Amino acid sequence: MENCCGLLTSKQEPVPLKSVEVELEVRDHVATVVSTLNYENKEDKPLEAVFVFPMPGDAAVCHFSATIGQTQIVAEVKEKQKAREEYDDALSSGQQAFLLEESDQSPDIFSLSVGSLPPGESASIRLEYVTELAVQADEGLRFVLPAVLNPRYHPQGSEGVQVTSVPASLVPYSLSFSARVSSPRPVSKVESNCPMDPLKYLNTEQSQATVKLAAGHKFDKDVELLIYYKDAHQPTAVVEAGQTSAKPGTLMGDPLVMLSLYPEFPQAVMSSLASCGEFVFLLDRSGSMGVPMNNNEGSQTRIGSARDTLLLLLKSIPMGCYFNIYSFGSSYEHIFPKSVEYSEKTMEEALKKVEGMEDDLGGTEILEALKHIYSQACIPNQPRQLFVFTDGEVGNTKEVINLVKKNSASHRCFSFGIGEGASSALINGLAKEGGGHAQFITGIDRMQPKVMQSLRFALQPAVVDISVKWDLPKGVSVSVLSPPITTLFQGQRSLIYAQLTGQSPKAAEGSVTVKYSLAGHPSQNKLHFNLKPAEDSGLTVHRLAARTLIRSLEMVEDEEVVEGGEPDEGVKKKKVVELSVQSGVSSAFTAFIAVNKGSGETIQGPLVRRNVPTPMPMMAMCGGGASGGRMMAMCGGGASGGGMMGRPIPRMVSCSMPMRRTVMEASPSAQMVNVGVMEAQSCKSMESCGRRNCSMSKKSKGMVSCSMPMRRTVMEASPSAQMVNVGVIEAQSCKSMESCGRRKNCSMSKKSKGMKTLLTAMRRTVSSCVRRPTSKGVVQRESLNCSLDIEPQQPPRDPLLQLVSLQKASGCWELDPALAAAVGKTSEEVENTKPASENKEVWATILALIWLHGFKMDAQKEWELLAMKAVSWLRAPNAPCVAECVEAGNTLLGCKVQKDALGI
Repeated sequence: MENCCGLLTSKQEPVPLKSVEVELEVRDHVATVVSTLNYENKEDKPLEAVFVFPMPGDAAVCHFSATIGQTQIVAEVKEKQKAREEYDDALSSGQQAFLLEESDQSPDIFSLSVGSLPPGESASIRLEYVTELAVQADEGLRFVLPAVLNPRYHPQGSEGVQVTSVPASLVPYSLSFSARVSSPRPVSKVESNCPMDPLKYLNTEQSQATVKLAAGHKFDKDVELLIYYKDAHQPTAVVEAGQTSAKPGTLMGDPLVMLSLYPEFPQAVMSSLASCGEFVFLLDRSGSMGVPMNNNEGSQTRIGSARDTLLLLLKSIPMGCYFNIYSFGSSYEHIFPKSVEYSEKTMEEALKKVEGMEDDLGGTEILEALKHIYSQACIPNQPRQLFVFTDGEVGNTKEVINLVKKNSASHRCFSFGIGEGASSALINGLAKEGGGHAQFITGIDRMQPKVMQSLRFALQPAVVDISVKWDLPKGVSVSVLSPPITTLFQGQRSLIYAQLTGQSPKAAEGSVTVKYSLAGHPSQNKLHFNLKPAEDSGLTVHRLAARTLIRSLEMVEDEEVVEGGEPDEGVKKKKVVELSVQSGVSSAFTAFIAVNKGSGETIQGPLVRRNVPTPMPMMAMCGGGASGGRMMAMCGGGASGGGMMGRPIPRMVSCSMPMRRTVMEASPSAQMVNVGVMEAQSCKSMESCGRRNCSMSKKSKGMVSCSMPMRRTVMEASPSAQMVNVGVIEAQSCKSMESCGRRKNCSMSKKSKGMKTLLTAMRRTVSSCVRRPTSKGVVQRESLNCSLDIEPQQPPRDPLLQLVSLQKASGCWELDPALAAAVGKTSEEVENTKPASENKEVWATILALIWLHGFKMDAQKEWELLAMKAVSWLRAPNAPCVAECVEAGNTLLGCKVQKDALGI
């Protein structure tokens, strides 16, 4: 066997990518990111290195260059097919070439090809992008450096990007990250989900600061920064001069203005929440939702956190609303055939079904579920609010977002990206086109407070009749580049990009007025700004504006672009390509291409392809699904086949079963089972998986085994005893039955549910079954028998959720032993201290409110809406002796909560 040294993949192939260096510069709410990727060929033959990696979905990639020795080659933006042909021609003629292209399916995936890197030579690739930072609920600005690229599920028959992935612990290159933050206002703090060196201020005003990622990043999570300014979110306007070399009257030649608006709504209006609406909850139940929320021991799974969140949502919906719950995987399900009125009966029926929801529906095919929801007629006077919960492992992103856009007039869409590596293009796109709000839940974030904030947004009166009026000096005209503003939320930023044409006096000022109506009250916000261009802004605003225009054009149908006459299929593409080339910003129809023509020397020898692996988070396994569906993850590689963005790539192994993380192997000599839990990319391989070293054992018939190098296996079976060993495999490995492509053919028996519950508490779900193949090698549901008889131990429920689960749909609580236990008292203590003149429901409800205010103020955002519902119930002719109950409740619970603080 050939001895390899240096950086290796899990297949023992040398990796030419050695390190990634990232420099971030944040100016107010705009970020410029410069990434340098350092490659080195330590092999004795020329290489082509291909790296598929994640990017922020709304980033404007605006620079790409390569440095070889002392020579720098700056790439040009060209039509994608022409760029590919130029790249291929350069390689075939022995020249060096570099290609950077955006995925056709999703704008948050890019492919970088480094061609003809000679033996012993190094190359540095520099790419730059700009992006806007999203505003969080606590007024922080969120920047994410995507370090994790989850496999993306593709429905049967669709094409997709294929990705070489390895466990985070096996990533064979390093990452360094530094950030510089500046703002007109002081920087109060910078937080991160990763270990950081201390924040350093660069001036006495504390308006400039730097921070660095601590050494040894594990690639098990995206790098997230939360930046906080003092007196944040003031309306601002930035005017940027055009490019001197560009023609006046063009996008790049004229000055542009970027307006950041933060509308402030009257408090009286914001405190009144709607008591109507149709709430549709769409929950991802694909296999990847069984992954823990983070790597902490005992961490709840994504699906478990989603169940708890649905409990809070269902308790917080006002009476008089309608609701339904859908879930999706390879197929979709619904609790009710159509949305039903919210009542105690329908709420309890829904909660019972939510409790049984598991990550057992296979792949991530959200499109058909959305089509069904939109086919349901809207209920008169009940505005539809759609809440989508997903880990974002979807491949047909643009198709999904287009569907939401087509139905945007009939609903608002609130989206939630769960876990590391969730597609920012999908989550942000759903909310943007659906007129809602996007949230991301990563690391140790709790899902519940973020979701409840979005519910509050959904219950707030809708802002309507939005208009923007410009007041500019004579001789200056404006062309708005951004799509019309359709939604406004309290505390959330709205951005407007506009092109300014004409000449203005040096000291000229302009203004913009945003008018709207809120709950029948007309309102307006006005912003004055100086027309003098800002200094040292470069072309950041122009590139962001170009990106906004490009994305808008990409989202429309071809016939919408044509101005009169018959639709022309290529009109949209032509417009996007022209804009992309003019601005130097990437698009779905263009690519960056650089060819080194300077050396004049041709590179000799056959070109060997190396796919640089992307990190996957722990347990980001196959989400699988219906037979024929595909995950965009590679099980090693092998013969050529498939395609990456239309280009050849080693064949992908199909992932077609909703078995996320379970390895099951039966011993032929004894009734015993090995149970393995994978901390890696796992794939279910079919008999014809395309890998040369993937063969089906004659003895096992139906058992297909993808044998790959294992880093550590800690499971052994004793041939002399009936025993089960539970271990962890940190490798790319899979054992699957030949016909386990569908859920019905490979599933845990009902008897094994207790085992699953127990091992979930051990941070992983493991099914332990003895396989008894039929004569044809097909394992059937009835032939799976659990070999462990262990009583499941349910983890204790969170006290807050325990109390919330007892609330009635009307908002009240009942006085019973369960409520007493939830507030930490016995039934006798609660019964004996009840004021004699008050009824039991009033007493129970006031006790619950005092407990929430006295012990759970840190989680107020999670329970404040259901508490408001309880207060509304008490304010009805239900509670004549509130003050006496509050005093008695405080005495019983040892609290000092004032009656006014309860809102009653």
